[in-house]
Amino acid sequence: MLAVMASSFAQHAPVRLGVVGLTHSHVHWILGSPKSDAYQIVGIMEPNTDLAERYAKQYKFSMDMVYPTMDAMIKATSPHAVTAFGTIFEHLEVVETCAPKGIHVMVEKPLAVNLEHAKKMEALAKKHKIHLITNYETTWYPTMQKSYDLLKNKAVGDVRKVIIRDGHKGPVRINLEPEFLSWLIDPIQNGAGALTDFGCYGANLITWFMDGKKPISVTAVTQQMQKENNPLVDDDATIILTYENSNAILQPSWNWPIGRKDLEIYGTLGAIYADNSSNLRVRKSEGYDRYKEEKLELKPLDQPYNDPFHYFSAIINNEISIQPSDLSSLENNMVVMEILDAAKRSAKSKKTVVLR
Repeated sequence: MLAVMASSFAQHAPVRLGVVGLTHSHVHWILGSPKSDAYQIVGIMEPNTDLAERYAKQYKFSMDMVYPTMDAMIKATSPHAVTAFGTIFEHLEVVETCAPKGIHVMVEKPLAVNLEHAKKMEALAKKHKIHLITNYETTWYPTMQKSYDLLKNKAVGDVRKVIIRDGHKGPVRINLEPEFLSWLIDPIQNGAGALTDFGCYGANLITWFMDGKKPISVTAVTQQMQKENNPLVDDDATIILTYENSNAILQPSWNWPIGRKDLEIYGTLGAIYADNSSNLRVRKSEGYDRYKEEKLELKPLDQPYNDPFHYFSAIINNEISIQPSDLSSLENNMVVMEILDAAKRSAKSKKTVVLR
C-alpha cells in the first residue's frame, strides 16, 4: 500500500510528498513503504501510462493520483516536497520546476548527470532556499554509521587507506525493469556507466569520512567487459583519490559476481571491515601479522535516520538539521560531482586530474 508509517518522532502534520517519475526502480522503496505519520504521497508524475498502471495495480493506488507533468501534479496537489525517481539527466528539470515554487527536492544518487547540471541545481537551491538532498542506500546502513563513529574515535588510529566496493553483475544480467535499463546504460541520461551508477557511493562515503574535504587528485581507469550488454558506457572503474596523509580506492563495477556495498578502512592501529548493512569487523593490530578481531552485528538505525523519507520529512519540519559534510547534504554531493567529473576526465585522458 502507498506510503507512510506510524512515527512517534513526527510532531507535525505529514509532509506532502510528490513522486516525480517511476522509471528508477528505487521508486519501489517509497511505493512499498508502510504508512507513516511523517509523510504522505499526494501525487505522482509519470507520463508513461502503462508503467503507472502497472505500479498502481501492484501497490494499490488510484490512477487519479497520477499526472502527466510536474506542473499538473504540483497545481493539483500542492506538495511540500518531491522525490525524483526518473533519469539522472532529469534531476535538473525537477529542481528548475520546484525550486522557484519553494518545493524541496530529494533526488536518487548521484545528485546530477554532470558537474554543469549540479552547479545549476546548487544555485537554484540556494537562491530559493530549498532543501536539495541526495539519497544513497548506504546512508541508512548501520555499518556505515558505525564505521564513521569508530573512525572519528580513532578506534584504528589515523586513517591511511579506504577501499570501497559497490556494484552487481550488471543491469542486463540482473534483469532490470526495461524502463530503468533503457536509460541506465545511456551516457546522456545517466552520465556514464558503473563509474557514475556506483562510483558515487564511494565518493559520497569518503567525502563524509574526510569531513567534506576534496581529494588532492583523482586517477581513474574504466573498462568495458560486457560490450554486448553495455555498448555505450563503461561497466567497470577503478578510481584512486589522494588526500594529504591517506588515499582511497573506489571500485564501482557491473561485473561483480555477487552484489555488494562494502568497505575497508585501514588505520595506523588496525582495520574496519563493513561487510554489508549489518555486519562489521574491527581488527586491532598485534605484532607483525597478528590481530585481535571483534565482530559486530548491528541493529537498524533509529528513526528518522533509518530511511530517506522520514529523514527528508524531519529536515523539512526542522526536527533535525543537516550538516555540510553529511551524506545527504548538497555540499557533500557537490564534492561527489567534482570527483566523478574528474574521474571521467582522467579515464578519458589517461592522466591524473588535480583538483584545485
